[in-house]
This record gives sequence, structure tokens and C-alpha cells, in this order.
Amino acid sequence: MTQILGRRIAAEFLGTSFLLIAIVGSGIMGERLSGGNVAVALLANSVATGAALVALILTFSPFSGAHFNPAVSVASAFQGQLRWNDAPFYIVAQIAGGFTGVLVAHLMFGLPVSFSSQHAHSGAPQIFSEFLATFGLLLVISLGSRFHSQAAPYAVAAYITGAYWFTSSTSFANPAVTLARSLTDTFAGIRVADVPGFLVGQSAALAAACVLCRWLLPPELSGESGTNR
Repeated sequence: MTQILGRRIAAEFLGTSFLLIAIVGSGIMGERLSGGNVAVALLANSVATGAALVALILTFSPFSGAHFNPAVSVASAFQGQLRWNDAPFYIVAQIAGGFTGVLVAHLMFGLPVSFSSQHAHSGAPQIFSEFLATFGLLLVISLGSRFHSQAAPYAVAAYITGAYWFTSSTSFANPAVTLARSLTDTFAGIRVADVPGFLVGQSAALAAACVLCRWLLPPELSGESGTNR
């Protein structure tokens, strides 16, 4: 492993860790302070996640592209923006970072280090929701950032904040986030049994987004780089 690749992997690990700290931590705080009002808790969770996402993308994009998401890394490799040989390192770092972020959030709020979620996210509508959430996110990243690279961090964060509310699954849109959230029985959790369905929806969205972007983008633009989450 080269020193440059090591720095990129470290950036993906740290960025994904802080993303999960933001997701899980704001969910815990929102639930504790909302007095049982789920809408208020979700508002706190979505706003905090979106705000943190802008900061994390701006911080880590110069080092690794700030993917924080295996689907984004695979799409980036498919579009020639990331070497296929590097993609597995990115994905491992993202998954490890996600698990670490959940554990840190638990420690910060005095909860058990890890406890499986009992929050149900099952059924075809939820899986379809994850397909749409992931598909939309990949389009924002692959197309929006290509032509408006300076606005990419804000576009991605705005999309995720909005998708918390317009998707029935609250828009996980990220395999690493999905796996990590199965380890927390808090507001942001998902049952282990429901994880495979979410991963299927996200994987299908990845395939569909790659095909559509390949068709939409003219050949002369296919190799240009952009900022990725």
C-alpha cells in the first residue's frame, strides 16, 4: 500500500466515522429532548446529519473524494474516477469507520458499546424507498458534482436532509451506514434482519445509476473528475 493510498483510506475511515457519530448521536439527542415527538426527533436528526455532511465533505474531499459510501466508491470506479484496485480498500475503511462511529456515539451518551437494533424497517415499500434514495443520491453526485463541483458538498447534504423526509426509509442510501446502524438500538437503528433488503435496494440503485449516467454523459465528459461523497 502506498503512502498516498494510506492517507486516502484514513480519510475515508475518519469521515465515515464522524458521519455515523453525527447520525447516531443526533438521533439519541433528538429523541431525548423531543419529549416523544418523533417528528421533532427526525427533524433534529436530519438537520444535524446534513450540516455535518457539508463539513465532512469539505474537509476530506481533497484527500479521498469524501465518498463515505461503498456505493459511491463503486460508481466512481465504474466512471473511471477511482481505480478498481483501490475500491476494496475504500469500502473496508468505510465499513470499519461506520462501526467505529456507532461505538463512539454510544460511549459519548453512556450507552452499551454495541447492542443490536430492534427498529423494524421491513417490507417492499422500504426496500423500494432505499432504491430511490440511493439512486437519487448517486445522480446528484455523478451528474450534479460533475458540472457544479464547488456546490457538490451542499447539494449532497441538501439531498440527504430532504430525503430523510420524502422517503419512507428515511434514506440510509449507504451500505456502510446501513450495516453500522444495525449495531444501535437507538432512534437511528435498523434491525439486523432488515439489513439484507436495504442492501438489495441500494445495490440495484447502484447498477441503475451507473447505467443511466453512462448513457447521459457524452464520451468526452466521462473521464472528468468531480467531488464525491
